[in-house]
Amino acid sequence: MIKTQVAELKPNKTMQRELDRLCDYRRYCWNLALATWQDMYEARTLDKDNNPSPNERRVRDELVNNKADWQFALSARCLQLAVKDLSNAWKNFFDKAQPDWGKPHFKSKKAPRQGFKTDRAKVINGKLRLDKPRGIKSWFDIPTYEALKMEEVKIASIFRERGHYYAALFYEEEAGLKAKTGKKTAIDVNVGHFNYTKGKINVLPAKLQKLYKRIKHYQRILAKKRRANGKLAGRSNNYLQVRTKLQRDYRKVADIQNDLLQKFTTELVNNYDQIVIENLNVKQMMMTHVASKGMQRSLFGKFKQILTYKCEWYGKKLILADKTYPSTQRCANCGYVKNGADKITLQGNRKHGTKHNEYVCYECGYSNDRDDNAVLNLLALTK
Repeated sequence: MIKTQVAELKPNKTMQRELDRLCDYRRYCWNLALATWQDMYEARTLDKDNNPSPNERRVRDELVNNKADWQFALSARCLQLAVKDLSNAWKNFFDKAQPDWGKPHFKSKKAPRQGFKTDRAKVINGKLRLDKPRGIKSWFDIPTYEALKMEEVKIASIFRERGHYYAALFYEEEAGLKAKTGKKTAIDVNVGHFNYTKGKINVLPAKLQKLYKRIKHYQRILAKKRRANGKLAGRSNNYLQVRTKLQRDYRKVADIQNDLLQKFTTELVNNYDQIVIENLNVKQMMMTHVASKGMQRSLFGKFKQILTYKCEWYGKKLILADKTYPSTQRCANCGYVKNGADKITLQGNRKHGTKHNEYVCYECGYSNDRDDNAVLNLLALTK
């Protein structure tokens, strides 16, 4: 199975300069390849007989045949992998089921994250070795702040963020199946918390709320500077300082939530053999603008993604409830499904005077917490 380790690098000034050049070159190759792909597609639509449809090989050959002299001093694999990733992005664009579905767009040099990929990286004595650029006399292996877990690397993704350099290293490892426990559970995802058979986990703890307040404060400061100074705002040292603080807090939020989800999913695959979750259409739910910000911050999609690959790694069974399965409206005791004016909404039920977190069955009189009732309904899908 393929695993990934993200480690922070400790490059010297020479290495930093060369890594920045490769980041810029990757962005240049991507934008040039995307423009070439679009030109080929437009020519194909105008004259199908004389213009073949664009694909990875044709776009790559076009870029290689028209290389400038300065490009030969940089890694050829950087260009080839950029075209390969662009080809995969176009394939994903025609598959709406992909989690990152969307049309490929041009990369900006103002983006907070810049990076490149290589499949020629090696781990030598615990340090990361990249190809030596032409014209560089002194070139060293790059140390990291944490020990690297692998000996061979399939692909290395190097990126720069907030002035720090990181490496996402993809490596292959033999699958280690977890011991069977004979237990099963179900997870009902909600804005701010996840409910399961053992209890509840808060995915938006108090420390995150403080960070979000600070992020909101920085965003207001930046917006005010842009309104006052327009395009000149980005040249101000104060503007750059505030933007750096904003990026730092966003990174803290991402690290806290990723740590929380990783620990929760690891607990699930360690303790349960069968796990049921809802197959929610998160993008469509967010378009309703009802608690859309809370949904985005609760990371429904990322939770499903992490749990999916961990179940595959460790031989556990993941069951996805159908999108139309009425886990909230169904009675876990008798199976009665509420409809029409009897349904529970975010405001509760006005007809019967119940709150949004109460479930009362109008057939058998069963009552329970709405989220706990949904967990029992999902649990009924296990065999």
